[in-house]
Amino acid sequence: MQRNASARWTGDLKNGKGTLAVGSGAFSGPYSFVSRFEGSGDTNPEELLGAAHAACFSMALSLACSTEGHIPTSVETKAAVHLEKVDGGMQITRIDLHTHGVVLGMTATQFHKLAEETKTGCIVSKALSAVPMTLEVTFDE
Repeated sequence: MQRNASARWTGDLKNGKGTLAVGSGAFSGPYSFVSRFEGSGDTNPEELLGAAHAACFSMALSLACSTEGHIPTSVETKAAVHLEKVDGGMQITRIDLHTHGVVLGMTATQFHKLAEETKTGCIVSKALSAVPMTLEVTFDE
């Protein structure tokens, strides 16, 4: 299985602009120096990385709950990707995951355990294992 995405950049770093697209055609949009390093309405690579991580984590945690015999009503995950200047260059220094589950018949302790396992076990978490990650878990039965 192969997944694709593309990006095009024109101009210099600070004044240039870019567009990016996912291979399925489900999303495309602009990005720029300002959107990446100063904040604006456009997207940026770190935001997309966070979306991919949150999506993968939610799916993997839902699988883990289902494997335990509890099909989730919902698993919602937010990912905060921290981009900071380190040693003269920019670096992703941390990813904070915040997940909330609604799973009937499961205890908060069980859900928290599965969430911790998913933090290191989901496909995107494995790919990003060089980046420190935190996890905050909330739960409703």
